[in-house]
Amino acid sequence: MTPVPISEPQTPDQTLAVAPAAATVSPDEVSLADLGLDMFEVALLPQLRHFTTCLQTPQSQAWQLAYRSAAERWGETFGLAVAHALFKVVRCLHDLRGDHYVGHDALTLETRTVVTLDEAAFLRMLHHMRRDETPAARDAVADLSGGWMDPHVIRAALSFADRFPAGKTQPTERPQTSARGDQPPHLRVVR
Repeated sequence: MTPVPISEPQTPDQTLAVAPAAATVSPDEVSLADLGLDMFEVALLPQLRHFTTCLQTPQSQAWQLAYRSAAERWGETFGLAVAHALFKVVRCLHDLRGDHYVGHDALTLETRTVVTLDEAAFLRMLHHMRRDETPAARDAVADLSGGWMDPHVIRAALSFADRFPAGKTQPTERPQTSARGDQPPHLRVVR
């Protein structure tokens, strides 16, 4: 299945049309395309939005959509690990910022191609940490936290970046079977 930008769960045979780019971007928003993110980082946006919703409005149960869409996008093993690690970062940020963090609803089609300034800072922070670009990551953390270098947010984000660094095999790629058909399958440790 080819991954598509989604925010809600979908079946493997069902695809969603990508929403057209917003005609205008407000001063409090940034076009997602302008952030220079890789496909994995762009795919984190729906989970980020669902987790933010569930922390700001616990009765929404939006965390279920976050885990479900991650599992459907990347498979249960990898997708649930991504969602769990991302939730740790979002939770630390929520502890720091609370309801002052501004994000869009993941289910709103009109906002799929734009992000708030807070969402942009969050995604840029992960983008730079995944590439070990310390000065740029530090600037993104400062933008996200209002200048406060919160050790919990930084630690959770660095843990995420260490587990899912840029430049590794893309999560959508499946391991190749052995090149020789006469070799039996073998177990291997995955991280």
